[in-house]
Amino acid sequence: MSATVAPRDALGCLRPLAIGQDSYVCYSLPALAASLHADLDGLPFSLRVLLENLLRHVGDGTVTESDVTTLARWDAVDREGGEVAFHPARVLMPDSSGIPLLIDFAALRDAVAARGLDPRRVNPRIPVDLVIDHSVRADHAGTPDAFARNLALEMARNGERYAVVRWAMAQYDNLRVIPPANGIVHQINLEYLASVVTATRSGEVPLAFPDSLVGMDSHTPMVNALGVFGWGVGGIEAATALVGQPVALRVPRVVGCRVTGARRAGVVCTDIVLALTRVLRAAGVLGAVVEFFGPGLDTLSLPDRATIANMAAEYGATMGFFPIDAETLRYLAGTGRAAAQVALVEAYARAQRLWREPDRPAPAFGRVVDFDLASVQPALAGPLRPEQYVPLPDVPASFRRGFADRAGPAPAAAVDATARPLRHGDIVIASIASCTNTSNPFQIVAAGLLARNAAARGLTARPWVKTSFSPGSRAVTAMLDAAGLTAGLDAIGFHLAGYGCMSCGGGSGPLPEPIAAQIEQGGLVVLGMLSSNRNFEGRLHPLIRGTYLGSPPLVVAYAIAGSVLHDLSRDPLGVDPDGVAVRLADLWPSDVEIEAMLRSVQSPELFRRSYGALADGGPGWTGLAHCDAPVFAWDPDSLYIKRPPFLDGAGSAARQFADIRGARPLLLLGDDITTDHISPGGAIPPNAPAGEYLLDHGVAPAGFSTYVARRANHEVMVRGTFANIRIRNEMLPGTEGGLTRHMPDGRTTSVFAAAEQYRADGVPLLVIAGANYGCGSSRDWAAKGAALLGVRAVVAESFERIHRSNLVGMGVVPLQFAAGETRHTLGLDGSEVIDLLGFDAGLTPGMSILARFTRPDGSTQETRLLCRVDTRREAEWVRAGGILPYVFDEITSTAAEPTAAP
Repeated sequence: MSATVAPRDALGCLRPLAIGQDSYVCYSLPALAASLHADLDGLPFSLRVLLENLLRHVGDGTVTESDVTTLARWDAVDREGGEVAFHPARVLMPDSSGIPLLIDFAALRDAVAARGLDPRRVNPRIPVDLVIDHSVRADHAGTPDAFARNLALEMARNGERYAVVRWAMAQYDNLRVIPPANGIVHQINLEYLASVVTATRSGEVPLAFPDSLVGMDSHTPMVNALGVFGWGVGGIEAATALVGQPVALRVPRVVGCRVTGARRAGVVCTDIVLALTRVLRAAGVLGAVVEFFGPGLDTLSLPDRATIANMAAEYGATMGFFPIDAETLRYLAGTGRAAAQVALVEAYARAQRLWREPDRPAPAFGRVVDFDLASVQPALAGPLRPEQYVPLPDVPASFRRGFADRAGPAPAAAVDATARPLRHGDIVIASIASCTNTSNPFQIVAAGLLARNAAARGLTARPWVKTSFSPGSRAVTAMLDAAGLTAGLDAIGFHLAGYGCMSCGGGSGPLPEPIAAQIEQGGLVVLGMLSSNRNFEGRLHPLIRGTYLGSPPLVVAYAIAGSVLHDLSRDPLGVDPDGVAVRLADLWPSDVEIEAMLRSVQSPELFRRSYGALADGGPGWTGLAHCDAPVFAWDPDSLYIKRPPFLDGAGSAARQFADIRGARPLLLLGDDITTDHISPGGAIPPNAPAGEYLLDHGVAPAGFSTYVARRANHEVMVRGTFANIRIRNEMLPGTEGGLTRHMPDGRTTSVFAAAEQYRADGVPLLVIAGANYGCGSSRDWAAKGAALLGVRAVVAESFERIHRSNLVGMGVVPLQFAAGETRHTLGLDGSEVIDLLGFDAGLTPGMSILARFTRPDGSTQETRLLCRVDTRREAEWVRAGGILPYVFDEITSTAAEPTAAP
């Protein structure tokens, strides 16, 4: 705990809090409610945490007494409230977005030093955790040495990137780094990092307050299962929090999800969350906080709740929030948290009315969605979206419907075939992966028991299936080892491949060459099967057309079956050596057996041992050579690390965002365009603009690596923007990939080449799209790349929350069609010249913009668009040219003393 001045108490709500022999103070929500005559019990638990955050910062120049009063008297309506300033306690980031942010901060130090100021002014003001988890790939799988070989390749490929992290560790205060091969950011956050309630020294007595965060990944809400207030943002927005600025947000609308019933035997939490994702997507919770309540919560373990909260981005919510209760305490104690910390959480939550009691009335919600756990059956989601819930009997039909134009009738494969040519519907990658489900011990033990049972019957994965196991923490493998289940998984082919996102994040590695050749030569529609959270097109592997999501035990089962054209509810998985058909029901362990196994192996000590060596990255990590000066030493020949251009010209007078005239559409896109479509993360193809750039600079295709690994080189990333092999530009009907028409000549060319020509001609660019634009990952390069291509605005029917914010953070304006109006109703085909008028009068949140479309024949059409710059702070970002120039202005405007160059 660090020493600070005594806390402010503008509203007279500071109260003592005694826990045994320990004394604390806290900003009392009951005292505030009494003084304002407000109904604290009617306020959703999530908003109570936000209310405390505002109360704690009244008087600091960012939060007013009116902000607190308005939220305390919140009325239960299904709409957003006013703008407030949220101060997260910490920032969480994976390396995929964290290393680019460190590079941005290095460039920010350069810009500050160029002003003659001390570059160390650029420094995180609040704690930040960086977990290196996204860079490891499953190049090797299905062998005992896969983990060691993948780790060696990871260190060899990422030496330059990781050297940046080693430099940052020496240069930045408040930065904690968890090295490679420890796990996945969200699972480590859940099992180890999150405190739920924290305390910091204020005067003589520690100040206790709720843990909160923003995380630079869309699955950050996994920690909401602990009652921690946090959500995913892009690295662009997180930069403001790192320099001590509040995150501006509108008070979120809160949708209650009443959970009833209990899961049926044979159903696991993945089945539940896939069904819930479909229900909540259909209910329209986009951008809302979904707060769970009802008697069904008492049947859900904390890991079950975490699985549900993790997929908030998939059902479109900002958060999936669970209040603190007795199950929270059981989990904290069971994962090795100190007894004093568990006692602090309980006492604080009870004193602040943040504690959920099963028999107390629920808070008031503007809207309630009901969900019955007993209605769920074993299922998958796919083949293209996580909300495509498919009960097991319907899986073969879902494949045939989804790929009728490519796969035809696709007859079922014989169950006794072990080696045969590939067919439509075959599974070529099966991976137990991702924090979503490997953080759930019940499901992992179920997978281990099923694998053990299958191996005992002489079954294994089909020879054409690439199998891998990449859990989210070392506690998972420690538990399986203690349970004696590792050998069973190995026997089926699920050897440990690494601790990281791997297949979940697009790092599936290559397919065996004979398999790849069969797919390409036969034009086969083959599939992936993941215990993951996302199955967007082109994400898993370029040769895989569709991916299904399922629980870890179902991933094992489908690897044995080898095809989605088996109905696993009744068809055999395979045939044992005696010629006897083996069905899923023959192998599936009972709930009683799973629970007994968990009780025998789980302990706080297991988690303490697993997390005891987090700082040890091994010699490959600690031996990395790195710069030790306050400013980073850029290598002009590096093809991994380049100084980004986002601060070029920074320090000029803040500009007024002006009308956009004479713009051209760069692309015309449909619904559900994901950030993977906009900025892919997987392997870089040699024939793509990014691949051609690397070839021109002497890199052989074998050394291209992935877009994720090259994210600190903007020259690669701008060429990769809108270069997903499955993106479909309606300006070129019937085509796939990063192509467009350059206008007015109508030439077909790459998106990058067209943008370069428009730049040379001084033509501003727009992107026009359908609904749910930017769904998926919090990938800030989807906004960075668009800005570098020259895109000034995106016009869409609706935006996914994080990507809208990322666009604003890069100075790109999101504009929304009026209800009922689309690119189709306006007859747009991409040949138009477009003027966007109204910005000259001043950019303000929610303003109306006139769009004028001029067609090639000279005719014009006009409509009004809603400016989705939603807050005053966002308007300041856009006027400054983006968040980084805004932060630079903030740092340099408060600086006084010049200093010698370092």
